[in-house]
Amino acid sequence: MKIRFFAFLAFSVVAAAAPPETPVPVPDDIRVEKDISYLPADRKQQADLYLPKSAAAGQKLPVVIVIHGGGFNDGDKARQREISTVTDLVRGGFAAMSINYKLWNKGIKSPTWPQSLYDAKTAVRWLRKNAATYGIDPDRIGALGGSAGGNLAAMLALTGPKDGLDPKEPLGDVSAKISCAVNMYGAVDLPNYHDMKMFGKTRAEDPAVYAKASPVNYADKGDAPMLIIHGTADDVVDHSQSVTLAAKLKEEGVEHEFVSIPDAPHSFDLHPEQRDLRPLVLGFFNKHMGLSNP
Repeated sequence: MKIRFFAFLAFSVVAAAAPPETPVPVPDDIRVEKDISYLPADRKQQADLYLPKSAAAGQKLPVVIVIHGGGFNDGDKARQREISTVTDLVRGGFAAMSINYKLWNKGIKSPTWPQSLYDAKTAVRWLRKNAATYGIDPDRIGALGGSAGGNLAAMLALTGPKDGLDPKEPLGDVSAKISCAVNMYGAVDLPNYHDMKMFGKTRAEDPAVYAKASPVNYADKGDAPMLIIHGTADDVVDHSQSVTLAAKLKEEGVEHEFVSIPDAPHSFDLHPEQRDLRPLVLGFFNKHMGLSNP
């Protein structure tokens, strides 16, 4: 565990120091609304909204919020994995909104969680509030995330106002409820993971906050359906994390599907070399968000 933890820290430092990536081109058949300020004016994090150019006038599209990974201290809404994912979603008939959210990085002295979760919930609220402007159905909002983004997608599915994790502002009068979520190789049982910079404390110092940020602790019957995808060769987030979550969802009667990808490592899009996941993921969103012609 110590070796993995120090390797994680080393990766985080390297990632934070990396130069900006070359922008990834978006296919011509997709319309992009870049750098939407979905958070308050004093926040720099933004979102990109992707829509099919072929959408019919008056059509209300189901939408998927795409949440990047990066250990809660790295990542970006427009990296290769995210562009690949939103392209697959839009070509599958959905709108997609890829978000940036509060990250911990070198020099930050205060915790960045739960602000990262608040940002994800605010993205749901923003889409619901602005649905008519962009031809989106406010009653069909899903989420998909990988790694850290998988944790946040699962939290969107499993938490609600009663859990005390819905931000009061902005858009406090708008629901942050989603229809379904896809959690790809996310850490979901943080007391059994490793110490994380975003909390500003170790697990020994504050075990309660690690438990509070763990989706596995919120499952209740009636929560949004979830698809869990995890590679068996993952050496960053152990496959057992998803096994634990799937068992808890089964115990609580939450509709879910757990798919293990043999020999897949950590971090992949919807078409890793081991298996094309597009039929699985698009089929899941179609089932729970009513796309009439997948």
